[in-house]
Amino acid sequence: MDMTTTRDGVGTTGDPTEPDLRSRVGELAELREQARSGPSAQATAAQHARGKLTVHERLALLLAPGSFREIERFRRHRAHGFGLEDRRPHSDGVVTGWGRIDGRTVFVYAHDFRIFGGSLGEAHASKIHKVMDMAEAAGAPLIALSDGAGARIQEGVTALAGYGGIFRRNVRSSGVIPQISVMLGPCAGGAAYSPALTDYVFMVRDVAQMYITGPDVVSAVTGEDIDHEGLGGAHVHATRSGSAGFVHDDEASCFADVRHLVSLLPSNNREAPPRVETGDPADRPTPSLLDLVPADTTRAYDMRAVVAEIVDDGDLFEVHADWAPNIVCGLARLDGHTVGIVANQPASLAGVLDIAASEKAARFVSTCDSFSIPLVTLVDVPGFLPGGDQEHRGIIRHGAKLLYAYCNATVPRVQLILRKAYGGAYIVMDSRSIGADVSLAWPTNEIAVMGAEAAANVVFRREIAGSPDPEATRLQRIKQYRQELMHPYYAAEAGLVDDVIDPADTRSALVDALAVLRAKRADLPFRKHGNPPT
Repeated sequence: MDMTTTRDGVGTTGDPTEPDLRSRVGELAELREQARSGPSAQATAAQHARGKLTVHERLALLLAPGSFREIERFRRHRAHGFGLEDRRPHSDGVVTGWGRIDGRTVFVYAHDFRIFGGSLGEAHASKIHKVMDMAEAAGAPLIALSDGAGARIQEGVTALAGYGGIFRRNVRSSGVIPQISVMLGPCAGGAAYSPALTDYVFMVRDVAQMYITGPDVVSAVTGEDIDHEGLGGAHVHATRSGSAGFVHDDEASCFADVRHLVSLLPSNNREAPPRVETGDPADRPTPSLLDLVPADTTRAYDMRAVVAEIVDDGDLFEVHADWAPNIVCGLARLDGHTVGIVANQPASLAGVLDIAASEKAARFVSTCDSFSIPLVTLVDVPGFLPGGDQEHRGIIRHGAKLLYAYCNATVPRVQLILRKAYGGAYIVMDSRSIGADVSLAWPTNEIAVMGAEAAANVVFRREIAGSPDPEATRLQRIKQYRQELMHPYYAAEAGLVDDVIDPADTRSALVDALAVLRAKRADLPFRKHGNPPT
């Protein structure tokens, strides 16, 4: 074959049909567009008809414009049988890569329901494994956009092994990098365990479901007639199971909150959460708290209003707002620094601790501790919820989870007692005795083994029963107990409260305490791991 030489000394055949680099680049652009657009226009239309966005539309809403870098976009499965060898679309139903949120790197994998229903096969799983490994190595958050039909049945056990690899990596990265699951479609069978292993779960109403067995199987096995939403819809997981921390009406608002959550978290467990200048003065007085909280401990109020008055710009990013509403957990900022807020909610069940509240708060405390987020605990608790149902379902075991989480936490911990703090619930709500660094109280605080009424009935039972006027005697002893053992300075005199403060100084007192504790260093004894109650 004859050769010609260019001015640069590069040899060519001179054949005009031979592809040059420009034509190769054109071919690449076509292949990229094919992979991006999906298998067909009909598949895209069907996705939109379900009220769902396509995978790249989702990534455009989640990440900073132009920041997404896709990897393994041309990956194809190698399976044979059941017609799979004739259907080998690029990406294999999952898009993986990294991008930026507020200038910070995050790694993402997102199912493409248009390809095999987003189901997981060997190649699909391998892509997810790689991006999970990259996120851990880079020390950056991992966000999973879930919209898949579970394991790809045609690939058999290799699909199940793929899930095992995901679960193992979820656990390996737990407490190392933030892991966020965003449920945007079905998530059935073993696939549902991955979001359960992550730190935060978002769901979109009417399109997202999670369950281990679907309605058809449930009906066949138990005879129960239940639909997808009733079995594992967003409302169910937000209000009853506690599996979803956040629920949204549409994908756009969901992604906006995912971005806000990322802004409150560190990239990994070796970094501090980013500080943001909010413009809210650290020493801002909070006199409105004097009117928000009634001095009468039997009167309810909304703890969220108290939190809003204390934190920067009144912004509380609440987690599990609709599950166990008798305790409030959420992320906020004080003087620009991220803090975790745990607060009893007197507006729901009088703020009592029960099984669900204990589990909710324990998980939140543990997550904050994993990512160096200081804890502020606002206490107004009458005790643990009594009754046979709670006892039989394991209130001792579940309440111990919250106790364990606080005792195990090494981040700065500040307790503020607003009103009542009774019995074991007072201890569990980050009291000084279990390791709170600073304990503050308002002059309305009542710290005791139990309320004055119940205490008088026990301590003075015989005297009251033998009195010619039992009710007058009971009231007298209640007053005596309250004056001697429940006055606002009793715990401070015993060294269990560091200071009794004016509610108007609450914000500045918390900011000052956290500033002093910012350099706190606390090490736990050497151990492989603890053995918390389950």
